[in-house]
Amino acid sequence: MNKWMTALMLLPALLQAPSLLAANPADTPQALTEFDSAAQQALFKELTHELRCPKCQNQNIADSHAVVAVDMRNKTLELLKQGKSKEDVLTYMKSRYGDFVHYQPPVNRSTLVLWAVPVVVLLVLLLSVFWRRRGRTNDSAAQTPDAAEQQLDQLIAQYRRKP
Repeated sequence: MNKWMTALMLLPALLQAPSLLAANPADTPQALTEFDSAAQQALFKELTHELRCPKCQNQNIADSHAVVAVDMRNKTLELLKQGKSKEDVLTYMKSRYGDFVHYQPPVNRSTLVLWAVPVVVLLVLLLSVFWRRRGRTNDSAAQTPDAAEQQLDQLIAQYRRKP
């Protein structure tokens, strides 16, 4: 009875094993493709890490398994095989999917906020630190050494009076 139970528990795992071992060529074009040169392979790797998956949004197309990312990898490979340069591939991808697919968007009217907000936040933080330090130095400068000594003498006198 115990052997049958073990066999029934292992049956689903054994049935799934062949599908886990099968590789999908569309998912790994770099591993299954012969590149014309090492430079072309390096450029493919660089581009797939620079291009963002439109569906996953915060994942590059090298790591994404979304259908659109697989299509983008295949198109990148096709364009490189045609002898296109990095700029040509980026231009094609931006024209098809928009500036969003590149992790380094250009500075234009629609992306100006993305570039300006970090600079503005940094300036506000620096100004607030400056104003706080300036306020502290003004408070300490307003108190003369004689006034500080008088306050200290008063505190000592109060302490001595207490039984």
